[in-house]
Amino acid sequence: MTHDRIVSLDGPINFRDLGGYRNDKGQSVKWNKIYRSDSLSSLSYKDKIKLTKLRITVDCDLRSSYEKTSAPDDLWEHVKYVDAPLYSNDINDDKSNNRLFRFIHHLPDLKDNFIGQIYQRAILNTHSQEEFAKIFAELLELPGQEGLVYHCSAGKDRTGMTSALILMALGVDDDTIARDYLLTNTLYDFALSRNFPTTDEISGIIAKMNVTKGEGTAIRGITETIRSGWGSFDSFFKKELGFTQRDLDQFRDMYLE
Repeated sequence: MTHDRIVSLDGPINFRDLGGYRNDKGQSVKWNKIYRSDSLSSLSYKDKIKLTKLRITVDCDLRSSYEKTSAPDDLWEHVKYVDAPLYSNDINDDKSNNRLFRFIHHLPDLKDNFIGQIYQRAILNTHSQEEFAKIFAELLELPGQEGLVYHCSAGKDRTGMTSALILMALGVDDDTIARDYLLTNTLYDFALSRNFPTTDEISGIIAKMNVTKGEGTAIRGITETIRSGWGSFDSFFKKELGFTQRDLDQFRDMYLE
């Protein structure tokens, strides 16, 4: 069976399947289950029919209240809308500014990685952690034949952070996570023509990406912070997001093959 990395739609230009990436045990992330996207405010009638046929039944909106009011999601049949604003406006939620917290967790100093600093602050923010946990909880409750999509406005930063946590949970390596993150830039290059590359072509593009420079290092603000501060994703998942090892084992059983 063939699978499409990019879900071609009339409205969104960065709607794609998170499936197919392999982890350190040789397992693959299941296709047709977890999707990431840019704004879902411009769906056409055909788009909504397609999403219904794909059985995507949960829509997690990571945007702010202002963004949602300005461009609300155009919902399709049988979809559950989940309000999950990822960024917090309360500086008291930001644990990354606490020097004792940083010392105890041996958090890496990302002074030369500005975007990485933003991502680090987000995954250490109390409010943001609650929203990440909300998405994992939805995925843990998702019926076997259904799918879930999460999105922000461009499908890059907030969506990229969420993707990084999901792929870390499934044991996917850092370079692959960074390449999935960088793929957004590539898709926007094709946006005007709407002549998107095939899944095989995308695989070739991903393989050639340099994740050691520029934005390629941004996602390290998540992966390195979690490993340095908690030793493993498993520990972070339990201590910061409030789940159990049983939850994580179930998550991997549900989304790996």
